[in-house]
Amino acid sequence: MALEDLKQRINRNLTKSDVPMASAVEKNIPIYDCSALDGALEVGENREALKSEIADNLLTGSGVFVLKHAYADTSVIDAATAAFKKIIEAEKKSKESGADHFAAAGANDRIWNSLEKLCLASPETFVAYHSNLWIELASEAWLGPAYQMTAQVNLVRPGGQAQEAHCDYHLGFLTADQVRSYPPHVHAFSQQLTLQGAIAHCDMPIESGTTKLLPFSQTWSQNYLRYRDADVRALFEERHVQLPLEKGDLLFFSPGLFHAAGSNVTPDTERLANLLQVSSAFGYPLERVNRVTMCKQTYPVLAASSLTDTETRAIVASIAEGYPFPTSLDTDPPVGGLAPKSQQQLMHEGLAENWSAEKFNDELDAREAKRRH
Repeated sequence: MALEDLKQRINRNLTKSDVPMASAVEKNIPIYDCSALDGALEVGENREALKSEIADNLLTGSGVFVLKHAYADTSVIDAATAAFKKIIEAEKKSKESGADHFAAAGANDRIWNSLEKLCLASPETFVAYHSNLWIELASEAWLGPAYQMTAQVNLVRPGGQAQEAHCDYHLGFLTADQVRSYPPHVHAFSQQLTLQGAIAHCDMPIESGTTKLLPFSQTWSQNYLRYRDADVRALFEERHVQLPLEKGDLLFFSPGLFHAAGSNVTPDTERLANLLQVSSAFGYPLERVNRVTMCKQTYPVLAASSLTDTETRAIVASIAEGYPFPTSLDTDPPVGGLAPKSQQQLMHEGLAENWSAEKFNDELDAREAKRRH
């Protein structure tokens, strides 16, 4: 029955009347021609109308949209591409390999934290590249002000294989068992905390492996729980759509939308995209807490205590970080899974294996060192 619900949802059609400010609707995806959106970047009714239309489509519509010609001058894209390729070559010489999400490590070239790395490598290029007002408009439409930008470059050469269908950060990076531990309302609001985007750094025909998308799938309540299931992935492969992109285009979609990078079957196109992962300001706690110190102070007490397993879980939840992000994915990659080990997982592991306080402190320090860069 759940799969039938998904089928009914993706059988919908998005019409031009649903997205009146779009220049076209292709394969249920609204296409906005930035050169024709007069006044949309200025404070006023047009801007607010476009933001509202974008947000409605991300929430209850097809869940994806394209901003064509968002970079009217693509020379800044070329400058950023040159900088990214230098970073890729430098990193290849300095490290063995980096684990990747939803694809085998080494299947493509990835730059984690391309935001900071471009800033440090070429601040002039960074300023020209990331001052794009269409990125700001899309981010504010979904997340409001004070959002936090991160970015990761993905370069897929001819022969690069497709990813498996998946959802994205936050719940998309957890195992199915971990996802089940979160109540249904968290599944609903998780995808409202982030926005996925991509900046096309070259002309991308579908054959180069542009992102495979399943419009309307973000409205399915089982999306984070079931994207790994064989029947869901088979449906995705049967029903997904792809669009060609041009250099300077922007693609944005809900993190709850089923999607996957396609296979690059071209003979000569190196598909390079800078993947934007934008987060709501509301992901921060109220206070800064030194949880490393708290872990070290309490570990000997817990190791000598007679607390039950459930009591131990309760107290560790108040001491240690249960979520492994943010981290430095260069030095703390998701080896063997979708996410690195959290403080809570490390603490439970030490208690279960009767580590000494010294060994726990050493393991904790090593973990924290990997998370910094």
